[in-house]
Amino acid sequence: MYAERINALPPYLFATIDEAKAEMMNKGVDVIDLGVGDPDQATPEHIIESMCEAVKDPVNHKYPSYSGLIDFREAAATWLKNEKGIDVDPVTETLTMIGSKEGVAHIPLAFINPGDIALVPDPAYPVYKIGTQFAGGTPYIMPLLKENSFLPDLKNIPQDVLKKAKLMFLNYPNNPTSATATKDFFKEVVDFAKENNIIVIHDNAYSEMVYDEYNAPNFLDVDGAKDVGIELYSLSKTYNMTGWRIAFAVGNSDIISGLGKVKSNIDSGAFDAIQRAGITALTSSQQCVADMNNLYTKRRDTLLKGLNQMGLDVKPPKATFYVWAPIPEKYTSIEFSKLLLEEAGIVATPGVGFGEYGEGYIRFALTRSVERIGEAVERMEKLEL
Repeated sequence: MYAERINALPPYLFATIDEAKAEMMNKGVDVIDLGVGDPDQATPEHIIESMCEAVKDPVNHKYPSYSGLIDFREAAATWLKNEKGIDVDPVTETLTMIGSKEGVAHIPLAFINPGDIALVPDPAYPVYKIGTQFAGGTPYIMPLLKENSFLPDLKNIPQDVLKKAKLMFLNYPNNPTSATATKDFFKEVVDFAKENNIIVIHDNAYSEMVYDEYNAPNFLDVDGAKDVGIELYSLSKTYNMTGWRIAFAVGNSDIISGLGKVKSNIDSGAFDAIQRAGITALTSSQQCVADMNNLYTKRRDTLLKGLNQMGLDVKPPKATFYVWAPIPEKYTSIEFSKLLLEEAGIVATPGVGFGEYGEGYIRFALTRSVERIGEAVERMEKLEL
């Protein structure tokens, strides 16, 4: 009945986790969900108020522009200049997206022909690989290993692969490993992409989720980056707007145009009222972002203290709201996640769900209160590992 591309899909990781969680809750278990990375805090009030006003305005009830409101794109470009020191043209180098997931999934349709290769990190957000496969392309896995600081080893990619490679997906700060990249690494990527004629897609959804005065470098801040790639920014995690579905792409005008052509044939753009709220988020005080990072820092430190007391060697992440924890060698990541759920009522994501090189790890999301994370730690400390 289904097309081959659907039949070839594995079960979507988070849907499977939701099913297991629901089963335990139906048994009366008090489940602490540290699995899916969905912020538990409300969207800041000033953004909500802006949305309410925009919804009441009939001018926002029509079909939106395919490329997004020029006001939103100008706000995005101004935010990028003020916060990152990066210049982009709001007309030709900026595009509104219905969340960055939509952009990631649609980009291969613009640039991948059947038989072409996309360089895809592993472990990684599953949509990089799935989007490539939907476009008829072949994902080539770039392992993210601890010994390489969870950065891909570009020198290890075979020449026969590079001849067919059209795209490269990157994501730093990284989901799921919480690893960060240096500006030197991004410079290496730019040189590599120019040498091999590869388009770079840097998914920068966690750019603002940083701790301990760390500032994450930006791909577009490197000389020549705009010649080879684009960067995707999401309002989802930064402003607790996951369900609103609003993001933007910036960078190379030809790549932006290609993504725009796909979108104009597939969707009708983001609801103008949501874009108006996005303008408010980007142009107002960013204190709400700093406040959230302070909250996540406390949660991170509570979880890390407990995990290390259990004997799991976990380093403090400098960014994202994830903790990537190595597990005891006698367990697979699925077995360990199952143990946590069934014996402690804790949801954590098995590393293998992000790809084969995620085996040996689990991912915790810092999306519950300090008190609930402390309770999760107490439950885990009672487990016999």
